[in-house]
Amino acid sequence: MLSVFGSVALDTTRTPFNTQTRILGGAATYASLSACHFVETSLIGIVGSDFPPEYRSILQTKLDMRGLVTKEGSTFHYDSSYDYDLSHRTTNKTELNVAANFDPVLPPGYPSPKHLYLANNDPVQNVRLLSNFLSPTMTMCDTMEYWIRNRRDEVIDMMNSVDGVVINDEEARLLCGSANLIKCARTILSFGTEFVIIKKGEHGSLFLRDNIIFPTPGYPLEEVVDPTGAGDSFAGGFLGHVASNSNVDSDIMREAVVYGNVMGSFAVEDFGVRRLLNITREDINLRYKKYLDLVRL
Repeated sequence: MLSVFGSVALDTTRTPFNTQTRILGGAATYASLSACHFVETSLIGIVGSDFPPEYRSILQTKLDMRGLVTKEGSTFHYDSSYDYDLSHRTTNKTELNVAANFDPVLPPGYPSPKHLYLANNDPVQNVRLLSNFLSPTMTMCDTMEYWIRNRRDEVIDMMNSVDGVVINDEEARLLCGSANLIKCARTILSFGTEFVIIKKGEHGSLFLRDNIIFPTPGYPLEEVVDPTGAGDSFAGGFLGHVASNSNVDSDIMREAVVYGNVMGSFAVEDFGVRRLLNITREDINLRYKKYLDLVRL
């Protein structure tokens, strides 16, 4: 089993072409709905009493929901806008609501996962949750600009506590104080983690582990609708593929990076998580093979 801890949100997403209000989103939602195409996935998070029943039903058909807490109040709400090329996002409003100071308490009998993804939560919160599980096979974390600026030392401590770090290029440069992404990755490795993945949006990703440097391009798309959640969908695809293999070597890790790029490419083809809900494993494998054909010399 793979467990994902992070935000389950109601997102308002504005592009020059369309606006969608209070749609299902959140880092844990994207990552979980991506990972569940590969392996059984459980979701750990919190929602408010305003969380729509239809969204809960959607998640229940795909995920183990025993770790999702409902509390009186409003669900985490994120309001953002994109410019015309859909590459730059402006945060209009972030309302933590019931997610503020959330201290997850797992129910009795909750299974200890072999793989755990800690999304861009408070780093102290992530480490605290990690301590609830006994020797998982692989743990991976993400972070965001807010935590890097306000809790940099805690972010570094968190990275020292996990096996892998996934982070976008802007956040890597901010954390490490360097424009060069390979240098940034080396710095993050020095914090104590075993591997680093730097996400570069439409330009793909960069994977580093020991002496391995594996750059991959993004999957070329003719239409991008909503870039929200691409990075978390990448993380879900990556760790989902890893979790579906009993023996993980360098080749499996490389395959996982490609699957991550593929899942991120699906996520941006519609608003919110809709595209992730409407694809099959056959669709994923077909795009994976197309991706390999595109990059093969």
